[in-house]
Amino acid sequence: MPPQDTAQPAVPSVFILDVDGVMTSGTFLYSSEGKVMKVFGADDHDALSLLRPHMKIRFVTGDKKGFAISKRRIVDDMGFELDLVSTIRRVDWISEKYPLRSVVYMGDGIFDHYVMREVAYAIAPVNGDPLAKQAAHYVTQRSGGDRAVAEACLHLLERFFEPYNPLQLPGSQHKMSGEWTV
Repeated sequence: MPPQDTAQPAVPSVFILDVDGVMTSGTFLYSSEGKVMKVFGADDHDALSLLRPHMKIRFVTGDKKGFAISKRRIVDDMGFELDLVSTIRRVDWISEKYPLRSVVYMGDGIFDHYVMREVAYAIAPVNGDPLAKQAAHYVTQRSGGDRAVAEACLHLLERFFEPYNPLQLPGSQHKMSGEWTV
């Protein structure tokens, strides 16, 4: 784990999340035709809605063959940006778009520790690769695909912004993921 710094880090402005193993359980379901399903967790979109007013949120995946599945959930259903980025080229990709010191990154894979060592703040799900968990500033108690992202969002709100108050309904100034009209 990175050395504990007692000083409050600068407020990050971008939250970049890996898809597989973070938003999903990391399970790929195949038929004889190929990859057909991924298992996404509950509540993650709700918590991302709470964090969205404070940070830009976008997703990356290295899963070229399952990109259409991830796009269906991340882009079409949730309305976030999703990019296909090689797992070993992510630091370069991120640094071309954002100052690394403004980025929070959440990942679980064997190569995610390279990114986690470079960004301002890093989060790993409890079932992530040991190298990712070792490089993370925060390790969730929940597994990827099982509300780990929701836990991470609540942690970021508490650490950098205003803690979520479960006793008060979120304000109407921001659209929440669970809102819909008849």
